[in-house]
Amino acid sequence: MTISSLSRRELFGLAGGAAVATASAGCRLGPPSVEAPGREATPAPPLADPIHYSSVRALAAAIRDGRVTSAEVVDACLARIDEVNPALNAVVQLRADAARDEARQADAAVTAGDPLGPLHGVPMTIKDSLDTADLITTGGSKGRASFVPAQDATVVRRARAAGAILLGKTNTPELTLSFETDNLVYGRTNNPWDLTRTPGGSSGGAAAIVACGGAAFDIGSDYGGSIRLPAHFNGIAGIKPTHGRVPRTGHIFPYGGTHDSFQQIGPFGRYVDDLVLLLPILAGPDNVDPGVVPMPLGDPADVDVAALRVGFHVDNGIRTPTPETQAVVRAAAAAMEALGAQVDESRPEGIEESFTIGFGVFGADGRAAVRRLLLEAGTNEASIPTAGDGLTADELDRLLVDWYDLRSRMHRYLDDHDVILCPVNGKPAVPHGATDLPDYSYTLTYNATGWPGVVVRGGTSPEGLPVGVQVVAAPSREDVALAVALRLEAATGGFAPPPM
Repeated sequence: MTISSLSRRELFGLAGGAAVATASAGCRLGPPSVEAPGREATPAPPLADPIHYSSVRALAAAIRDGRVTSAEVVDACLARIDEVNPALNAVVQLRADAARDEARQADAAVTAGDPLGPLHGVPMTIKDSLDTADLITTGGSKGRASFVPAQDATVVRRARAAGAILLGKTNTPELTLSFETDNLVYGRTNNPWDLTRTPGGSSGGAAAIVACGGAAFDIGSDYGGSIRLPAHFNGIAGIKPTHGRVPRTGHIFPYGGTHDSFQQIGPFGRYVDDLVLLLPILAGPDNVDPGVVPMPLGDPADVDVAALRVGFHVDNGIRTPTPETQAVVRAAAAAMEALGAQVDESRPEGIEESFTIGFGVFGADGRAAVRRLLLEAGTNEASIPTAGDGLTADELDRLLVDWYDLRSRMHRYLDDHDVILCPVNGKPAVPHGATDLPDYSYTLTYNATGWPGVVVRGGTSPEGLPVGVQVVAAPSREDVALAVALRLEAATGGFAPPPM
């Protein structure tokens, strides 16, 4: 099927205009530029006005060059947190004084000509499911309400070693096991585009505060869509890496168990280039997480986007998305076709079975892992289900066979396709309490396969809510997914600030 015969107005009416209009109303952004055709380029954009909406690369470069101080950037982000967090409840622990001290030290290092890391002086927040050695880490559980870990999670340590400054922790549902961000310790987080709606889960606090400019980036986790869904609901960029790419050491729901390959750690940013910069810093074995292996990580700048074979679908056979969601994905496909890519409307064989199989794997242990983690946290109070019907040995054997058969059949799609474009969810951000699980099948599928997926804002719903596009690539080809997401961001406008 070709889509080039449809008018640009038909395809992009929902996809770009509203985002660009919002961005231009009192906020100068400057998302990453992209050179075409041929080699991808992601130069640092200028600092945004206001500065708290700048990209990670722009902030790092400006701090290094002395055009702005880390202290100024940290103060701007802390002021933004003070402004928006009372309504959002996104940041649940704050280390303002320590962050300001570290920013002054970072500026002194610049003045002294010391060696500087790639994130030197850049402020970040961290999802509360990841351990931080100097700050309470609850994982959303009452049993850890005052728990301060002995050491940082691997990804936190790596970000800090690269020069990032921790501002605070962001809210998560208990043990990260919900598509809504709410728990017994800190309560509910709201969506900055509409406070009556959810920012998604489980990285809802992370995505909400990054969208508002309270931090340059955050690091989340994705077990069934917990990075990609909040990126979609809040209008930012996020990546779930390939299974085995980034260590999960120090995460509240650790590696291991029948569902080990579902859980990935990855960064959030406002711009796709933020992910390009951050992923190599976080990736690679730590000799603790046994599921992480050495694998090459390509550069998106080396990907010839015009040579890619792109498949797209707007319906996975499980849940038909809203019309605006479908329109945004079709617009993304049209943008790829305009760049010279080979595009067809199709979907992997067996994808319609992924929801049943994926949730079957989640529930196979009768929630024994949940009970164990709560016991380790020292509580029997929980905001999530703790009981379920586990499988018999015969049922588990059949489920695992079906799961790997699904993965095998879906892999065959990659013989003829380099990229998949599809919805992130059946809907834009929903009201609190309105989670309808089949809507979330679009992300769960790629936890079941272990493939990398990037989310970039592609448009706006009639209610004024962000609508994302999910860009999926073959295992270990994050470079391809990021290269495509960069082009889509340039075509559709990408990030726009929320109305608060």
